[in-house]
Parts: sequence; C-alpha cells; structure tokens
Amino acid sequence: MEHERGGMPDGLTDVGRTERELREALEALAGGVQAAPDAYRTARGDWLRRERRRRLVLAVLIAVVFTLATLIGLWVLNQAPADPGVIFSGAEKTVALGGGTAGRG
Repeated sequence: MEHERGGMPDGLTDVGRTERELREALEALAGGVQAAPDAYRTARGDWLRRERRRRLVLAVLIAVVFTLATLIGLWVLNQAPADPGVIFSGAEKTVALGGGTAGRG
C-alpha cells in the first residue's frame, strides 16, 4: 500500500537499508586498518625477487632449449652415412666457371 502513496515497495526499502548498513560496516572496517610502515618496501622487494626469479628461469630455459637443439642437430648430422652417396658417385667431370667441362687428365 505504501507504494501506492508514493513510497518505495517493501523489498526496495530493505535493499537500500542493507546497502547503507553494509557501506557503514565496510567504512568502519576500512577505518580500522593500519598499514605497516614498511609495507610498500616489503611488497616491492618481494615483487623484484619474483621478477628476478622469472627472468633467471627464462634464461635457463632458453639455454637448455638452445643446447638441446644444438646437440640434436649435431647428433642427426653425425648419423649421416660416411660414404659419398649417389650424388658424388662416378663424377669424374666437373663444371668450370666458363661452362665447359674439365676431365681428370
């Protein structure tokens, strides 16, 4: 009935009161919080330590990946057969710069 007289419905009145009480409680709680004098310095030190650790881990990871890639590449190259293969078999003539061929003599 109060809604018909221009007031707010009962549900909306409760929401406004709840919000106001919650705001007051949070303001009282926030007013009682005291920061430690060196809180910023401590937090910054922790952050810098974590950042250094991240960079060190990244550098080690890059070094490990590079080393593994190099070792795998060398191992693969070492597995190639020692014989000259099809490309060089029976190649007695070589191409000179002028486009002519030169034999072994």
